[in-house]
Amino acid sequence: MLIVTQRIQIPEQELQMAFTRSSGPGGQNVNKVNSKAILTWSFQESKALPGEVRDRFVAKFGKRISGDGELQISSQRYRDQPRNIEDCRQRLVEMITSVVAAPVKRKPSQPSRGAQRRRLQEKKVRSDHKATRRKPRLE
Repeated sequence: MLIVTQRIQIPEQELQMAFTRSSGPGGQNVNKVNSKAILTWSFQESKALPGEVRDRFVAKFGKRISGDGELQISSQRYRDQPRNIEDCRQRLVEMITSVVAAPVKRKPSQPSRGAQRRRLQEKKVRSDHKATRRKPRLE
């Protein structure tokens, strides 16, 4: 069971792991050890996410979800398989927790009368200052 929050828990049966050889430097070890971990989660079939969290997840990470409704997360950060597995699981938890809380609606506010007065006074001072730079008129 992958525990994200108290409400959101993903059963292990929904998570599939696959392993391949990592790319990049690593000497002889990289050619014989399958240390890259790929976590696949059938997002569409999962009942673990509540409706509003699911909608926010799709809105934020929709490009990472395949046409089959699967989310793939891969990790080859570490040289050993168990740490890469844990990294994949941790990244999934971080993705879900980033959309659990609903964004706070912005309340439009208006500047106070004092702030409006100070702003207009500053504009007047600035205008007068710039007016002194001009050549005097002959009127």
